[in-house]
Amino acid sequence: MHYGGMAAPINLDAYSDALVVLATAGVIVPIVQRWRVSPVLAYLAAGAILGPHGLGSLQKSVPPLYWVSITDARHVSGFAELGVVFLLFLIGLELSYERLLTMRRLVFGLGGLQVALSTAAIGGIAALFGNPGPAALIIGACLALSSTAIVIEIMARQRRLTSTAGRTSFSILLAQDLAVVPLLLFISFLGTRSGGSVVSGLLLALANALAAVGLIIVVGRVVLRPLFRLVAATATTELFVAATLFVIVATGVAAGMAGLSMALGAFIAGLLLAETEFRKAIEATIEPFKGLLLGVFFFTVGMSIDLGELVREPFWILASVAGMVVLKAAIVTGLARLFRVPVPAAVETGLLLGPGGEFAFVGLGLATAHGLVAADVASFMLAVTSLSMILIPLLALAARRVTLGIEQRRHLAPELAAVPPGSSGHAIVVGHGRVGQIVCDMLERHRFPFVATDSDPAAVSEYRRRGREVYYGDATKLPFLKSCGVMEAAAVIVTIHTQDAIDEIVHLVRSLRPDILIVSRARDAGHARHLYAVGVTDAVPETVEASLQLSEAALVGLGLPAGPVIASIHEKRDEFRRALQEAAGRAGRERTRAIRATTRDPR
Repeated sequence: MHYGGMAAPINLDAYSDALVVLATAGVIVPIVQRWRVSPVLAYLAAGAILGPHGLGSLQKSVPPLYWVSITDARHVSGFAELGVVFLLFLIGLELSYERLLTMRRLVFGLGGLQVALSTAAIGGIAALFGNPGPAALIIGACLALSSTAIVIEIMARQRRLTSTAGRTSFSILLAQDLAVVPLLLFISFLGTRSGGSVVSGLLLALANALAAVGLIIVVGRVVLRPLFRLVAATATTELFVAATLFVIVATGVAAGMAGLSMALGAFIAGLLLAETEFRKAIEATIEPFKGLLLGVFFFTVGMSIDLGELVREPFWILASVAGMVVLKAAIVTGLARLFRVPVPAAVETGLLLGPGGEFAFVGLGLATAHGLVAADVASFMLAVTSLSMILIPLLALAARRVTLGIEQRRHLAPELAAVPPGSSGHAIVVGHGRVGQIVCDMLERHRFPFVATDSDPAAVSEYRRRGREVYYGDATKLPFLKSCGVMEAAAVIVTIHTQDAIDEIVHLVRSLRPDILIVSRARDAGHARHLYAVGVTDAVPETVEASLQLSEAALVGLGLPAGPVIASIHEKRDEFRRALQEAAGRAGRERTRAIRATTRDPR
């Protein structure tokens, strides 16, 4: 539909479709997030409902649906592709060549084996169902890939990209993204070749791809750093944004012209810029664009779900989804264990990577265009892939529950069964995270005896192997505290950050030892007042301590004598401590008076 008048005509169809997507991002997703529904799942569901196979298919019968549905996915597909491009650019920006080299065992070993074995297994099943050899191989390779966009987004939201499961998943996904290049080249070669050996043709195509990647790297190294230095010198935010967007899109287009994926080109650009001083500024610049464009991508994935296909063959669709997830999860889990990934992380990685991925749409679409895969077979496989991708947020939740259950049921390693030695006059350090490690280091430096505890079995095992005597257990439990020698200890130092657990530990220790020194970490001044009220001897609020250290560094840096500055910082710290203790005391006395008033004898 086109609208004409005094102004130039506009493509109203494209604008109305864009408005539907923006309304989803700005209205629908925030609403469902209040119900604690994953935004990824919300975008996928909205795309399935509002897309061409949902309400969009009813527009001719119900014309008003024109304004709340989409009939042509091509109107937003370009933006969706940019979402994946931006995601891969950010992933490259988070890496460096050195870090990539350190991950090579998992990327090229574990990831490469996963792609090969999953392709062989799924391709073999596709061949058993009557697909020709090339078609079966393409189907196997496309379905062997997992969703980089959804899995990375979920792990990032959970802040678990640096966990064992996060690193393992990312390594395999990176190998899959790299495998997309030969896959697309293979499909293009099979679709256009008129004769000759398949192997020799594929090797020639791979050589061309490697030459293109090398050219992008060489040009990027020569051009990118001087470009950003020139733009940064102008101190103009708009120019910096424009330069960033230009680099992302230009490298993607260059890779696309060379027969590679745009996402791979953007990934290489991210790797090149990760080594520069502009990395953090670039991350902050493109973060808003990445979120919106990824949302559009998830929306378009939802649009590709043909609900009619599910109605026509519900059993085979659901059976294929379940079979693919179980088969790939088993392969990933088994290989991860072969590469000595712990059982909980291996199981979680398997469940996250069991579903299909976004590059299946690209690969199967290209194969269908070249006549290598029948249109009805491709439609069926895309329906399977789409439904499996919708399951990823739910599988992520299930994976966390399963892995937590495994950790709870598995037998303790020998180092976790160690019992604290009997001693007296020592300090008990509860928590051996970043704060607890520094506390223990200082106690060691001053040769003061201590017992360090932590409730994270992996962390305990790691630090015991390094030589630090850390003991596994829950300090909120009376038997464990007694085994740590709380009745003979000189102090309890609480370094954990969970407020409820801190309160429980303080109450328990104070009930056993009213005289013992209790020093606790606090989130801020308000939390410190609360801790003084419940019985700690000293509370150290993180915000106050950070401000004091910042003041000390600034004053010394400005040239003031270090001695008087340090003395004034100590005085200010004492002032904060007295004020917090007095406030906690007043609050305690007010509570006592209130209790007495309510229980006073009316006579």
